[in-house]
Amino acid sequence: MARQSGLIKIKGTLDNVSFYKTKDGHLARMKTSVDADRIATDPAFERTRENNKEFGSSASAGKLMRDALRPMALNAADGRVVSRLTKVMTAIKNLDATSARGERNVGEGITDPNAILKLKGFEFNKEALLSAILYKRMTVNTGTGEIVIADLIPQMDVVWPQGATHVQFTAGFASVDFVNGDKDLQQSASVNLPIDGTQTTVTLTPVAAPSVSGTNLYLLKIEFFQEVNGVQYTLKNGAYNALRVVEAL
Repeated sequence: MARQSGLIKIKGTLDNVSFYKTKDGHLARMKTSVDADRIATDPAFERTRENNKEFGSSASAGKLMRDALRPMALNAADGRVVSRLTKVMTAIKNLDATSARGERNVGEGITDPNAILKLKGFEFNKEALLSAILYKRMTVNTGTGEIVIADLIPQMDVVWPQGATHVQFTAGFASVDFVNGDKDLQQSASVNLPIDGTQTTVTLTPVAAPSVSGTNLYLLKIEFFQEVNGVQYTLKNGAYNALRVVEAL
C-alpha cells in the first residue's frame, strides 16, 4: 500500500494498480492476480485460508461485543472502533493455546488471564479518551456493576469541550459469552450535572446484573451537553463523548 502525492489525486484502476481514498488519505495498491477460487482450494494457500478463518472469527467476536454495547456506544464511538476492536480480539484469539491453527478463537483465548487485560481500558472513542477527560478516581463494585465517583467537582475534575454547560455520567454492566454468542447489557440511570463548582458524589447503579454468564465488562460513559433556553443539546453529534471499559472479569 502506497500513499499518493502530488496535486492530482487518482481514483480507480490503472495498469493493475488501484487508486482510492480512505481516512488516511489517497492511497494506491497493486491488484491481486490470484483467483479467489484458487485461494479457496489450492493446497499452496492452506495457511492463507487458516488466517482468513481466524480473522473472520475475531471479527465476529468484535461484532458480538459491539452489538452488546451498542446502546451505550451509539453516540460515543469513533470511526475506527471496528478495526481497533477486531485487533484486540485477534490478540485474544492468539492466546488460545488448545485449538489447532485455523481453529483458534476468542472463546478459548478469553480464558487466558492476559485476555482480560487486553479488554480493560478499551476506549470506544479515540477522539475523546475518558482517561483524558475525568481526573477523579472511581470505584467499581464488580458484583453489582455500581460505579462511584466520590466528591466530584465538575469544574475541577472534568475536562470539558468549549460550549458545554452540562456533563452526564452513565454506567454499564455487560456480560458477553464469546463461546455461545449470548450477550446482555444493563445500564444505570444517568446523572446529569452542571459544569460548576458544586461537589457531588456520583453513584451509578445498573438496574440489574446481566442475565448472561460470560466475560463481564464494566463501562463508564461521559457525555457533554449545551443548555439553551432550558433544553440540553449534545455537542457535535457526540464527538466529545467518551466510553471506556473501566474493568473486566
